[in-house]
Amino acid sequence: MRVLVLGSGGREHALVWKLAQSPSVDKLFVAPGNPGMQDLAESVALSLDNLDELADFAQQEKIDLTVVGPEVPLVEGISDIFEARGLAIFGPSAQAAEVEGSKAFSKELMAKYNIPTAFFKICHTEEEAKAFVEAKGAPIVVKADGLAAGKGVVVAMTKEEAFAAIDSMMAGHKFGAAGAQVVIEEFMEGEEASLLAFTDGKTIVPMIAAQDHKRVNDNDEGPNTGGMGAYAPAPVMTEELRQKAVDTVLEPVIQALAAEGRPYKGCLYAGLMINGDDIKVVEFNARFGDPETQVVLPLLDGDLAKIMLGCAQGNLDPSWVQWSKQAAVCVIMASGGYPNSYAKGKVINGLAKVAQLPDVVVFHAGTSVADGQIVTAGGRVLGVTAVGQDIASAVDKAYKAVSELDFEQAHYRHDIAWRALKRK
Repeated sequence: MRVLVLGSGGREHALVWKLAQSPSVDKLFVAPGNPGMQDLAESVALSLDNLDELADFAQQEKIDLTVVGPEVPLVEGISDIFEARGLAIFGPSAQAAEVEGSKAFSKELMAKYNIPTAFFKICHTEEEAKAFVEAKGAPIVVKADGLAAGKGVVVAMTKEEAFAAIDSMMAGHKFGAAGAQVVIEEFMEGEEASLLAFTDGKTIVPMIAAQDHKRVNDNDEGPNTGGMGAYAPAPVMTEELRQKAVDTVLEPVIQALAAEGRPYKGCLYAGLMINGDDIKVVEFNARFGDPETQVVLPLLDGDLAKIMLGCAQGNLDPSWVQWSKQAAVCVIMASGGYPNSYAKGKVINGLAKVAQLPDVVVFHAGTSVADGQIVTAGGRVLGVTAVGQDIASAVDKAYKAVSELDFEQAHYRHDIAWRALKRK
């Protein structure tokens, strides 16, 4: 099988890394890729902005399967373009991807089909949004309706924080058109977990549950980021709760989208709030999570390319998907200042040494090459992932690797997986 992966971040590096291990893959391409993928796949200098050009490449190179990493091409309809040309692609249509592309659409879909989520109001003006906050009080959550690279959610602990978020999204256009309308929703108590699933539109195969750390600093303090680390399996998601999530969330939403004429194929990500044995949906994403992918895929026993092609072609077999009994932990090393402004071009030291460590893989999230050296090129720079017999041993291995890596103003959290360790 000839496979093309689209994207250039840590999630895509993890996808390429796992696909490179697939027995069914003969040739692997990545567009545009990053320096961490050089030994795994052939990098192609194509932009994800030009969807027709990507389809042209897939046709010319006789690509058997294209795997879409980021959400923007999916929301813009890349799967529709590929399928119209008879090209197999892993990822939902533009209409199905609206579960991520529009928070308002997603919430209305859940309300219509009785899928458990927080109470909410879709607001089209600042006045309407502020009036709702005034009526409900704080804490409360403000979400930009459209895509905002994982940064469009503000958990406001006071009304003033909520008003500031509304102002920055709606009047300040912080996220451009994505914040033209906002969703204000109830603050949910509990512990969050991410449950991803493979689906061909009918069959749903849940993955192992993971937990992400959104806040930039230790103790879950500071602003929200794209994710500062993750671990799997997440002990908060017991086997009973995982089954409940499949029964009350994953299967109903796949059926709901089909009923709405928007059949969903690919990876569906459910962000869930767990409070006791109560489960509510925080959000849906139309693709693999980042950094959840970096801890879920190392625990997958199975041919990822075969599984993905089954999703694309509508013949997914659950027996293809098995899971390791081990645990995985990913610590994100970020640029100082992230998620706000940060410097780029800082030389990264220690990569060769860490490459020798057993059970450790470093996924490149924001790197480039300058003067023959690998340098920082993004907010999240590296995802240092380790696999161990349990969460504690994986944490130890990951932080040992982090201690060997260095770049100027590197920032990382020191408490990844603290909830799992505390439970123990």
